[in-house]
Amino acid sequence: MDGFTIRAARPEEYERLGELTAAAYLDDGLLDFGAEDPYLEVLSDVRHRAEHAEVIVAVDSDGDVLGGVAFVGGPGPFANIARVGEAEFRTLAVAPSGRGRGVGAALVTECLDRARALGRERVVLSTQGAMHAAHRLYVRFGFVRVPERDWSPIEETNLLVYALELPRD
Repeated sequence: MDGFTIRAARPEEYERLGELTAAAYLDDGLLDFGAEDPYLEVLSDVRHRAEHAEVIVAVDSDGDVLGGVAFVGGPGPFANIARVGEAEFRTLAVAPSGRGRGVGAALVTECLDRARALGRERVVLSTQGAMHAAHRLYVRFGFVRVPERDWSPIEETNLLVYALELPRD
């Protein structure tokens, strides 16, 4: 890892991670309604995510948050698509200062490690069609498209599902 640490997010980092996540989606043109998109509020609300999932961050040696992700260990109120035997991760975002440094890959690796520790059979995720850099990252890890599980949280947004089978020890 290039000068950063992966760990559980601390409450005092929630606001920064929320800003970073919302900015990543907005700046990358991933919101249907731009700055007026109601999903910005969801992206910004890390405290709510932390009540229902494990929020993981990448921080540099100065303590600056470079990125984060919400890990969901299985089906439940915060899982979008996880079924029995599956873990899921959501809202993966990396700040511009963390891009190209392996931050996204390190966050995915942490989610996979947590899923293995829980004995999960696979890890699933939802992604937008326009998230090409994320798709390349997921494919490098071995995730494959599962089009029969694609879904739409709202009429204007179609999400693609990827899954990674976890080998049994």
